[in-house]
Amino acid sequence: MNTPNNKRKKESIERIEKVFIELLQTKGLSEISVSDICKRARLNRTTFYANYTNIYGLADTIRDKLEGAVSDLYKEEITQGFNSNNYLKLFRHIKDNQIFYQTYFKLGYDNNYKIFIYDVNLAQEHFQNKFIEYHMEFFKAGITQIIKMWLQNGCKESPEDMFEIVKSEYQGRV
Repeated sequence: MNTPNNKRKKESIERIEKVFIELLQTKGLSEISVSDICKRARLNRTTFYANYTNIYGLADTIRDKLEGAVSDLYKEEITQGFNSNNYLKLFRHIKDNQIFYQTYFKLGYDNNYKIFIYDVNLAQEHFQNKFIEYHMEFFKAGITQIIKMWLQNGCKESPEDMFEIVKSEYQGRV
């Protein structure tokens, strides 16, 4: 295993992804070309294609990294099958990684994520276990819009304030 090459490959991937994210802040996905990325990253097209199949593969990689990071925040809950309803962790992560979340939403992936853990006992208590899928979608849409608005406003409110907003909207159900 050639360690210097691995370091160089990692650095190339980081440059490609950084340039891609920067370009996405001013252009749509369909307006970005591999040539644009390679020029700004000062890399050859072969380096790009050695790591990604195309622009959409690169976008999917960015999505996977962000979703993986969010899953890691709740790893214990996912593996043990419980829901702490601790959205403070999420809001802190968003504040620390604003550009990635803005990119995620700009790419339109926000309609594709799934709620991994849903507190069935809480659903039974509050909704008599009826229409749970609708409640999940309502919550998902609400939290997504709150996050988008917060990002658009530059995350001026603290993560603690955002968590309190969510809790107040769901009146103790979170």
